[in-house]
Amino acid sequence: MATISTALRHFKEPTKEQLTHIFFSIPPVVDGVQGTEEGEGMEINAVLSLGEAVEDSYAGKLHIMPPYLAFASLDRKSVRFTIPLSTIRRVERLNARAGIYALSLLTWHGMKLVVQLTSLRPTADLFCSLLKDALKLELQRGNMKNVKTFVKTCYSEVLVNGSSAAPQNEREDGSLDDQIPNSEEITYHGGLGLKFKFPGDPKKLRETSKIKLWTTYLKTHGRNLTLLRYPQYTRLALSTCGSANPGYYERLLQENEGKTSTSTEDIEKDLHRSLPEYSGYQSEIGINSLRRVLQAYSFKNPELGYCQAMNILAAAILIYMSEEQAFWLLEVLCDTLLPGYYAPSMHGTMLDQRVFESLVQRCLPMIHEHFQTVDVQLSVASLPWFLSLFINSMPMVFAFRIMDCFFCMGPKVLFQVGLMARNYLQIQDDGGFLNLMRDYFASLGDSAHPDSPDPRARAITNFQELLLVSFREFSVISDETILSERKRYRSEIIHSIESFAKRSAVRNLRTFGRFPKEQVGFVYDALYKAMCLVPPPPAAAPPPTLFTTVDSGNEKPETRIGLKTFRHFLSEIATWARDEKIVTNGFQERIDREVAEHEFIDRLFFFWDGSCHGALSFQDLVLGLDGVMFNDLMENIEWFFNLHDKNKDGYLTKDEVLTLSESLLFIFRFEVGDAYLGAVSRFMSNAFEYGDALLPQPEPKTSEDETPSSPPPIESNQPYLNLATFRMVVLADEILESFFETDLSASFKLVPLPEMELPISSGLLGDIWSSIATDTNKKMFNMFTDEIGKTIGRHQVIHKPSIGRYTKLEEPKARESLLTPSMRKSASKSSLKSAASSTAAASTSSIATPTSSTVASTTSSSLLTVKVPSQEITNKLDAVPESGSLSAMPMMKAARDAALMERTPFAIDNTQEGDDDDDDFFDDDEEDDQVLDEVDAFLEAHDSGLTEADKKVAQDLLKAEPLK
Repeated sequence: MATISTALRHFKEPTKEQLTHIFFSIPPVVDGVQGTEEGEGMEINAVLSLGEAVEDSYAGKLHIMPPYLAFASLDRKSVRFTIPLSTIRRVERLNARAGIYALSLLTWHGMKLVVQLTSLRPTADLFCSLLKDALKLELQRGNMKNVKTFVKTCYSEVLVNGSSAAPQNEREDGSLDDQIPNSEEITYHGGLGLKFKFPGDPKKLRETSKIKLWTTYLKTHGRNLTLLRYPQYTRLALSTCGSANPGYYERLLQENEGKTSTSTEDIEKDLHRSLPEYSGYQSEIGINSLRRVLQAYSFKNPELGYCQAMNILAAAILIYMSEEQAFWLLEVLCDTLLPGYYAPSMHGTMLDQRVFESLVQRCLPMIHEHFQTVDVQLSVASLPWFLSLFINSMPMVFAFRIMDCFFCMGPKVLFQVGLMARNYLQIQDDGGFLNLMRDYFASLGDSAHPDSPDPRARAITNFQELLLVSFREFSVISDETILSERKRYRSEIIHSIESFAKRSAVRNLRTFGRFPKEQVGFVYDALYKAMCLVPPPPAAAPPPTLFTTVDSGNEKPETRIGLKTFRHFLSEIATWARDEKIVTNGFQERIDREVAEHEFIDRLFFFWDGSCHGALSFQDLVLGLDGVMFNDLMENIEWFFNLHDKNKDGYLTKDEVLTLSESLLFIFRFEVGDAYLGAVSRFMSNAFEYGDALLPQPEPKTSEDETPSSPPPIESNQPYLNLATFRMVVLADEILESFFETDLSASFKLVPLPEMELPISSGLLGDIWSSIATDTNKKMFNMFTDEIGKTIGRHQVIHKPSIGRYTKLEEPKARESLLTPSMRKSASKSSLKSAASSTAAASTSSIATPTSSTVASTTSSSLLTVKVPSQEITNKLDAVPESGSLSAMPMMKAARDAALMERTPFAIDNTQEGDDDDDDFFDDDEEDDQVLDEVDAFLEAHDSGLTEADKKVAQDLLKAEPLK
């Protein structure tokens, strides 16, 4: 049985604050580590100065987002940083000329940041106050003491530290010489590449040259926790990741040691299929590391758990990182950078495939038209590119470079690289497309211009040209472009996924019973709507709860719903499982629908739960409805009997007979007139009379002066009424006979539901409307108009009946008694008569509470006074539209004349019943490479946003002394 997920229905576009956190790579709170009392955030206009040269000053915005301090230049690409507040060792205000408000920030490794706050003085004072409070909070938590311990785990410390011999003793392949005298002092974390070597030829990749360049960059522009991002950073980019929460990874593994789940089982299946060409994963060392990382993530995020292709990403990351670093980077990938890519529905991947097709149509219209002509599906080849970040599509050494660009520049890199077209117009079918791309990716290491007389041009590889053209020609594709396109096509993708999920769920049913396929789809629609209306609580298992069922020896996950969701489902299917009220107040006419709660619905839930899971699957619902919607008279009587036979012994006890009568009263609660009430009353009278008559009679007394003794007392759990007798009692009343013959089955309605609308996307109008059109506001408006309606005397409420067969107030006559003359002498008959007057009023109260327009009763007599709706209200009943997505029973016409009639009293044999309980990723650094110089020129082009006067002020601040 396929699982059903409603997660897409509850998707919300990220807010402005969330987008800012994503842009600055602010990590989420992990188990409250960051605490719940973070300082207040704020942003302010500022000028950042980082060196002696004027060119090292940038105008932008400075953000306090405790426990982080972030800055981005106005163009959002010239420079930006995100540094933990715990790395700041000193903050001083600089002694500058009048009107200049500047701060000097010194980080733990000695880098100096000069920030000129260019806002008004009160704003600058407030910013400084918030910064001071946030720094105090970090000091109190002891996070500043943890920085020194954490940075020892970063390789950048080894590179920058001049006393370390590590860079000079590093092999060309990137691994360390075992003969290093002080190797035991090295504590940085590294990946499998240190032991099993890194992909690619280190000489061709010029690893030694790259290490020198990185060392120079890190000495000047910060390192690990305080790294500043310039355009040069993008060129030198390598995958870097660190955890701001050391120890969490190991603790997570320890707490879940030995635990198994569907995710852990799927992980075991994919371990040996993860980059098997790499030697590290032909060893238990690599396999065990990969297993731990994947399992730790599945434990941390049980809702997502594990999805195919996550093993490919984790395996690639582990070559360059430690397990803990890989764990945190995997979280960033799955939760932030690639949302929805690795969910069971893969909706993020499918959405980006649609976005990619749109970008191809916009940027490469000739190729798009050609693909349309030859009917080539772009996603056939591009889906694996996005899902594995090109790792499974091109040689690893090149795929890792794409990943480096991806981590620096974001998801737009995937689209830019994907748009790099070559010989696409030669493609005639999907097979040709796959072959062309496979051959092209295999040739990425070859010369792009092998016939050129210029040796420098011949040295340019296809991969270098790929990156150059991608970033130069398709630079118009920005992160904002991707977000806009995702928002544009999200609704289309969600509806497509939901339609596919519905077909799969219906197709995977073991049996349809007597339902046609179309009606099974209607059952699914009602189930899906109920799951959307009643999402599981946040602390619960992932929606929906997964159970394991056995089907022909194979265990399969399936969706099951609880009692609360079942009530909503049944209210879409059965007319009596909902309370529909037609409300008129002089301002509006509406139908209010509420989900009914009653023991009968709870009993039905457990009756359909044949496997005793305490929850119902889609298959259970189909079989349950099949067992009642296609029955004839006798089958329905038996179904209703079995529903109330709690111990399944073939008998109803006296208490169960009372419960059965309460079920009938619940179903008939909104019927006009007294016909159904009388039918239940006669049922009770006949059931107890006949039941008592069949009880063992006492032996007659021999003495003439002794009076006959009464029947022995009946125990509450004593078998009292069997199926045959129950049938006789039902068939003795034409209303109950009609109900069980047609009305019961007909009360279950399967009709198509209208397509549910998705939540309004965020935006100015969307946010305003979402804040206005809430359920709470609608209820408040309705209550307001109702109160006005009551004041002016125009407020009326009419309950829509569930059955509605009998529309007259005269009661059908009862049939002949089931008792023979001798049975009528039963002593219990007289007791029933004597209790009639007292039980009639109590039984009437178990029916729905009357409103001003319905029934008013008097308990002092057996007469019922019916207030008939006026002709105006009667006409309105026909004009009011039905509510909900399923039609209710046709509305019955209100009675025209008032009448008095005698009600048959209940005969419950003086029993006392209580209320029912409700259950509620650039290329190698070759300075003389002219082609890559063009890349540099493109990436480094920026505008500092400063005038000459501003630059002069910034240069002066670098020489300013702190205030004393």
